Amino acid sequence: MDWHQHIHADPRVLAGKPSVKGTRLGVEFLLGLLAEGWTLEQLIENYPTLTPDALRAVFDFAAESVREQTLFTVAASAR
Repeated sequence: MDWHQHIHADPRVLAGKPSVKGTRLGVEFLLGLLAEGWTLEQLIENYPTLTPDALRAVFDFAAESVREQTLFTVAASAR
C-alpha cells in the first residue's frame, strides 16, 4: 500500500501533523486510540469517514516511519 494516497500534512489542519486526507483525524490520534484498545471496527463505526484502506495507510505510514527510524514530513496537499 502507498500511504501517500491517504495520508497528508496540511499546515491548516492539526498544525501540519500527518492526518487522513479529507478528515481531521491525525495518525497519532488514531494510533493512540488503537493503543488504548479500540478495534478497527470501533474506529470505522465512530468515524464513518474512515475507510479500511485509510486505516491500512495509517499502519503503513507508522511502519515505514519506524523502519526508517524517522518521522516523515509529508507534503501539503495542493488545493
